[in-house]
This record gives sequence, structure tokens and C-alpha cells, in this order.
Amino acid sequence: MEQSGFGDRAGSAGASATPRRWHDGPLAALDFETTGVDPLHDRVISFALLTDDESHDGLVDPGVPVPAAASSVHGLDASSLVGAPSSVIALAVVARWVDRLVDRGVPLVVFNAAYDLTMLAAECRRHGIAEPDWWRLVVVDPYLIDCGLTPRRRGQRRLVDVAQRLGVPLVGAHEANADARAALEVARVQAARNPQLGELTSRQLMSQQQRWHAAKAESWNRWAIDHGRSLDDPAGWPLAAAVRQQASA
Repeated sequence: MEQSGFGDRAGSAGASATPRRWHDGPLAALDFETTGVDPLHDRVISFALLTDDESHDGLVDPGVPVPAAASSVHGLDASSLVGAPSSVIALAVVARWVDRLVDRGVPLVVFNAAYDLTMLAAECRRHGIAEPDWWRLVVVDPYLIDCGLTPRRRGQRRLVDVAQRLGVPLVGAHEANADARAALEVARVQAARNPQLGELTSRQLMSQQQRWHAAKAESWNRWAIDHGRSLDDPAGWPLAAAVRQQASA
């Protein structure tokens, strides 16, 4: 395994009892298909919500056109969304579901969480939907975990790429239900194959992922400054700064 910079490990000296590892109990997963790649301005057009024993998915009428470039990825266009509930109705269901996970202490697996969760927060504010308690939500991001465990690996880190490397089946990529199921299984395989990761508690996992994100952003920013590219926010996980600041106000 590459050097991954683990800190705040489970089983540290002075602990009176062994805390429960983040994957010892139930896990949930969320995935969106959207109108584009900007989580602050693009819109959700389909969703999948999964736990070990339930599955909910559906389409969303965003009230805006679906660009051809987005349709070419996930196959959804305006005709696909005829009769679908509006964003305010569908995403209120999603937000309540996520908030129930918070109350139950169930970790939520989201591949590239800073994108999907920022988009959910932005959609909630756009439509006046009550938001989940972001600050108590435990997030498991297999994309960020892959970056943290193998920071020097070259090549793409899309869900399909990570799943293939780990031997996780992904049939129907870019369909929300298929992607959510694959992300959930990827997270479990990552825990099983990497003891340092698997031994972390939920709190430790959140801290570790924030450190990994900060390191990744800082590495990118060193390159971006020299090449005139936009900078990443080292604190922008699991919510981007634009929505994180409003959530804490």
C-alpha cells in the first residue's frame, strides 16, 4: 500500500473501550444524475437512495432544459422526465431520508461526495427545503478514499474505474441506482482490503477524509497556480465553501 497519511487511528492509547468501526453497522448510499457538472447551478434529474434492506429511486423534473451533453452521459432527456415530480417535491423526500440517517447514525456512502452533497444543499436552498443536519452526517466517499490510499496512482478515478480495479460489478454505469449500489460495495471492499481504513471509527474516518481532501487540494493548487487554473478549497469536503458557510450561519 502507498503511504496514505493515516492519523487519529482507532485503538489509540487511553481508550476505555474499542469503538465501533464505521462499517460494522448498516450503511446507506446516495447517487444523483444531473443536468451538468456544476453542483451550485446544475439540477438533479434522478436519484437513488439505498440501505442494506431498502431502495428508493426516481426521476425529477428540474424545471429547466436538460443539455444534450448531459443526456449523452446518462440517457435522460426532457421526454424521460414527463410526469416526474418537481424538484421541490422529490428533493424534500431525499433530504428527509438523509436526515433520518443522521438520527440513526448510519454512514452515507457517496462517490465524490463534495459534488452530490453540495448539489443537494444548493437544491434545498433554491426550493426552500429543510436541509439535513450536515454537521452530524457521517459521509463515506470511496472516490476520496481511493485518492487517499493511492495518491500516486495515475489514470482516471471515475466510479467505473475504481470499481473495476476492486472487482466490483457495475452494470449500467451512470444510472443512479446502479452507481449507488456499486459505490456501497466499493466502500466495503476498501474497508476489507485496507486494515488501517477498516479500523477507523466514524469520527476518525470523517477526520481522515478531510485531511485527504485538504492534501489533494493543496497538491492541485501548487500545480494550478503555475498553470493559471482555478484553485480548490482545502476545506471543501463534504460541502463546498459556498454552501458550507450558509449552513453554519
